[in-house]
Amino acid sequence: MSAAPLPGYEAVSTDLARLLAAWSAPDPAQERLRQEYLAHLARHPDAAAKGGPPAHVTAGCLVVDEAGEHVLLTLHRKLGRWVQMGGHLEPGDESVAGSALREAREESGLDDLLRLLPGPVQLDRHALGGGFARCREHLDLRWVAVAPTGAPPVVSEESLDVAWWPVDALPADTEPAVADLVATAVSLVTPRRA
Repeated sequence: MSAAPLPGYEAVSTDLARLLAAWSAPDPAQERLRQEYLAHLARHPDAAAKGGPPAHVTAGCLVVDEAGEHVLLTLHRKLGRWVQMGGHLEPGDESVAGSALREAREESGLDDLLRLLPGPVQLDRHALGGGFARCREHLDLRWVAVAPTGAPPVVSEESLDVAWWPVDALPADTEPAVADLVATAVSLVTPRRA
């Protein structure tokens, strides 16, 4: 365990601690996760780095179209399931939100077309299989980004495929936690009916 963030991770580690301390969880389960994340960061100040502890922080981003009718998912190469975009924080990242947006741009190919909404909107802590080398668990902070309807994605080297899916017809092999994230994303971009 390091007593401080690893070199290059100082800014994003400071942002992470500030973000989690100030975040208002939407429900008791998310509040429990927020407390777990804060406790983990207190024990592992280097948890923002992939090279830190085997359980470390990641940033995720679900891309939804402007109408709130489709989400862009990636068929993750190592996981073999459909998930939101996301990945590790990197040296030099200034903020966790910036990390989430960077990952979404890299994995979707949509670059300057994405508009990141305020967040995070969800925390998700999940164990990983053996295909992830020394990573054993991800403490994910998730955002939502909006893209123009029909924007053509580009498959990155981290994915087997990237595709738009109707929010009410996700593929059968979608990671289960994604459904809650999709519902949250739709509620954020769909105008409330009076």
